[in-house]
Amino acid sequence: MERFFILDGMAIAYRAYFAFINRPLINSKGMNTSAIFGFVNTLDKILSDEKPEHIAVAFDTAKPTFRHDRFPEYKATREKMPDDMVEQLPYLKRVVEAYRIPVLEKPGWEADDIIGTLARRAELENIESFLVTPDKDFMQLVTDKVKLYRPGKASDSYDIIDIEGVREKFGVSPEQVIDVLGLMGDQSDNIPGVRGVGEKTAIPLIQQYGSIPALYEHLDEITKKGLHTKLSEQKDLAFLSRELVTIDTNAPVDIDPAELRYEDKDRAALRALFEDLELKRFLTRLDEEVTDGEEASPTGIATMDSSEHEYLTVETEAELEAMVTELLAAGEFCFDTETSGKNPMFAELVGLSFAIRAGHAWYVPANGPIPRTTIIEAVRPLFSGEQTVIGQNLKFDLLVLRKYGIVSTQPLYDTMLAAYIHRPEGDHNMDALALQHLNYSPVSITSLIGKGRDQKSMMDIPIPEVAPYAAEDADITLQLAGVLRKEVAETGQEKLLTELEFPLVHVLTEMEYTGVKIDVDTLSVISKELGDQIERATGEIHGYAGDEFNINSTKQLGTVLFETLGLPARKKTKTGYSTDVSVLEGLQGSHPIIESILLYRQLTKLKSTYVDALPKLIHPETGRVHTSYNQAVAATGRLSSTDPNLQNIPIRTAAGKEIRRAFVPGSGDAVLLSADYSQIELRLAAEISGDEGLLEAFIGGEDIHSSTAMRLFDIPAEEVTSEQRRRAKTTNFGILYGISAFGLAQRLGIDNNDAKDLIDLYFDRYPRINEYIAGTIAFAKEHGYVQTLLGRRRYIPDINSKNRNVRMFAERTAINAPIQGSAADMIKIAMISIHEELKRRQLGTAMIMQVHDELVFEVPRGEIDEVRELVVEGMRSAMDLKVAIEVDAGTGDSWLEAH
Repeated sequence: MERFFILDGMAIAYRAYFAFINRPLINSKGMNTSAIFGFVNTLDKILSDEKPEHIAVAFDTAKPTFRHDRFPEYKATREKMPDDMVEQLPYLKRVVEAYRIPVLEKPGWEADDIIGTLARRAELENIESFLVTPDKDFMQLVTDKVKLYRPGKASDSYDIIDIEGVREKFGVSPEQVIDVLGLMGDQSDNIPGVRGVGEKTAIPLIQQYGSIPALYEHLDEITKKGLHTKLSEQKDLAFLSRELVTIDTNAPVDIDPAELRYEDKDRAALRALFEDLELKRFLTRLDEEVTDGEEASPTGIATMDSSEHEYLTVETEAELEAMVTELLAAGEFCFDTETSGKNPMFAELVGLSFAIRAGHAWYVPANGPIPRTTIIEAVRPLFSGEQTVIGQNLKFDLLVLRKYGIVSTQPLYDTMLAAYIHRPEGDHNMDALALQHLNYSPVSITSLIGKGRDQKSMMDIPIPEVAPYAAEDADITLQLAGVLRKEVAETGQEKLLTELEFPLVHVLTEMEYTGVKIDVDTLSVISKELGDQIERATGEIHGYAGDEFNINSTKQLGTVLFETLGLPARKKTKTGYSTDVSVLEGLQGSHPIIESILLYRQLTKLKSTYVDALPKLIHPETGRVHTSYNQAVAATGRLSSTDPNLQNIPIRTAAGKEIRRAFVPGSGDAVLLSADYSQIELRLAAEISGDEGLLEAFIGGEDIHSSTAMRLFDIPAEEVTSEQRRRAKTTNFGILYGISAFGLAQRLGIDNNDAKDLIDLYFDRYPRINEYIAGTIAFAKEHGYVQTLLGRRRYIPDINSKNRNVRMFAERTAINAPIQGSAADMIKIAMISIHEELKRRQLGTAMIMQVHDELVFEVPRGEIDEVRELVVEGMRSAMDLKVAIEVDAGTGDSWLEAH
C-alpha cells in the first residue's frame, strides 16, 4: 500500500523553536534559525527513512476560521508569535518548495482541517496516511489506514500511534477522542470544556456513556453531586467544546492525495537556501547524497575523500623518533588524544595524533606495535619546552597525559576556547567549527564507534580505521587555529585568550586531577535523615489529598491539586496541568499541601542528585571526586561544572548546607580554606558606572544594603530596620538585573506604583547607575553586543526585537552581562595568579574547587596563615580597581565549617 505523509507545518516548527529556546541557533547575520533547523531535520528524516510515495505540508493562515465565528475567544489567550519565529516562516515555506513538496494552506481553515480532509480522501483511495504532528487532537482521525507519526522524546525518534495506541493514551476509541477533549477542554486553544472536569474524570465518563450527547441523556445517573452540578450548569460549553475540537474532514481542498506524489528535491535551490541560512549540517547531507553521474557542487563542503592529505601511521620506534624530532623543530604543534572513554580520569590512552602543517598529520597508536611506555617517554620532551601546544578542548588531553606522568605547563592555543570567546553562543565542537570556518565536514566519530547501545570503545576499533580519523582531528584543529586567530584579533580579544582563558586551562587541569575528598559516612547519615523527612512529607501530602498517589507524577499531582482539591490552575499544557515550581510557588498560602510538596521536591532532589549520587562519583584509585569544569558553556564567562555540578549545591537551606559537611580534606594534617568575594557584582557595578554614592559606601566599608536604605528612606544608619534593609537589598540586586517596577513589586510584596517610586528614588540617589543602564542599552542597540572590563563580548541579537517581551529580556541581559562577566574574569585572574604563586613558593596547598565567587583550597595545617594571606591578597588585587574589594576567608575540617 502506498503511503502519504502529511506534515503539520506550524506545530513542527513551533516545537523546534522552543526546543532550542535556551540556546537558540543564531547565524552570523543574527537570525534565529532554530525552527527552520528542526523542521528541515524532521522533513529530511522522513524522506530518507520512510521514503514516502506522497507527501505534503499544511500551514495555518492568519485569517480567523469558522471556530472563531462560533466562539470569538477561540485561541484568544495564545501569546503572540515571537518576532524571531515570524522571521523564519517565509524561509520555511521556501525550503518546502525547494524540496518540491506542496505547501497547503486555506484562508479560513486550519491546517488540522486540511490534513484531516486529505487523510480521509487518501483512505478512500486506499493510501495509508501518516499525520506528522505532536498534537494529540489528531488522534480523533486514527483508523486502520490513518496513523499518527508523533515526535518522540529523543530528537530523532518517532512514535507511530494506531487505534490501539489511542486506546492506551485516552482509554477510548479514536472517534470518542472529541468527547474526552470536549469535556476536558484545551487551555492552549482556550477551549473551555467543563470547568473542574479533567482527563481523570472525562475518560471514565466517555468509557461508560460513549459520547457527550449520550452522557447528557443519562445525566440523572451521575450521583456525585459536585460533578452533576458542573455537567448540568455547563452543558452548552461541553457541546460547544466538542464542536471546536472536532477536525473538519470536508474542507474545500482542491487537490487529491494521488496528485501529491514525491519525486525529488531541487538540490540547487536547497543549497542556495542552506548557504544563505548557514545550515551547514544540511549542506553536508546534500553533498553526501550526490548521485552517480552528478558532479558535486563547486561550492560544496570538503571532506577527507575530496581533499589532498598525507596522514601517516607511526608503527616503528624509528618513525616515532623522526616525528618527535620534526615536531621539536617547529615553533608550535597541534595534538589530540584518542581514548577509550569520555571521562579523562577513567579513560585509557588509545593513541596520539600530531600536526604542524595543513594536510599533513601523524597518528601514533598506543595499542599498536610500539609499547605505550616507549611512546610516553618519546613524546615527553614535546610537553616540557616552550612550544605552543594547539588543540581542541585541551584540558581533556592534558588530563589524559597526566595519568601517564606528563605534566605540561607550556603556552596553549585551544580552538574550542577561541571559538567560544569569538562567539559565546552556539556549538564549539570541532565538527561544527570545521563546517563554519573551513567549509569542511570531518569524519564523524559515530561512523567508527556507533552510538547508543551498540556503541563500541575506540580501543576496539582496528588501527587502520582509527588512524585517518585521529590524524584528521589534529590536521583540522591546526587549520582552525589559523582562522580563529584572525577572527579573534578582529574583535580585539586576543589578550583575553592568551592571558586569561588559555593559562586557566592549566589551573583547571590541576584542580580536576587533584579532586576533592568526600566523606561517605557523613553522606550516609544525611541520606537517612533526608529519607525520614521525605517519608514524613509524603505522609502529609497523602493526608491532605485524602488518598495515596504518585507525587512524582505530574499528571496525578495535577489531578489532585486542581480537580480533587479544586485549587486554581495557573498553567495547562497539551499533556495536562502544569505543576512546575512557578505554579506551586504561586499557590503558596492557598492550601497547606503546597508547602509540603515544595519541601518534598527539595528533599528528594537533594537526596538523589547529591547525597546518593556523590559516592558513585568517587574514583576507585584516588578515593576522590573529580568534577569537570566547563570553560566554554556560560555566555557570561562564568565557569560551570559537571559530575558533580558544584554550582548547584544549595546553600540557602539547612539540608543543602549539610551536604558541604561531606567535603573534607584528604588527611587529618590538612584543612579546607574557603575564600569568597563579598558582594562582588555590586562592587563592580560601582566600578563600571563610577557612581560616587556606591563607591563611597564601599570605600568607607559600609554595609551596602544599610547604606542604600539610608539613602532611599532618608534616615540615619541607626534607624534602619531589618525590613528596610531587606527592601534595599532586593532593590540593589534587582537593578543589576534590569528589574521592572512590576518585578520589584512582586518580590517586595508592594504595589506597582510604590515599586516604581522606589526605582525612581534609587536612580535619584545613584544617578550614575541609571546612566550606566541607559548607556549600555544604547551601546548594545548600536553594536549588537556589550563587553566586560577586559573586553569579553556578550552578543545580544534580540536587543532590537519588535517583540516587547523579547526586547526587554535582551535589555536585562545587556545590563547584567558586563557586571557578571567582569566578576567571572576577575576570579579567573585570581585563580591564575594564586596558582602561580603557590607553585613559586613550592607550597603543598592545592586549589580544589571554584564555585561562583568562591575558591576552596586544601591546605596543610602548617601553611594556613601564609596561604590565607596569599589567597585573600590574590583575590583582592586581581584587577586594578577604584572600588574596595573584600574577601571573606575561613578554614575548617569541612567545606561547611570553612565557608
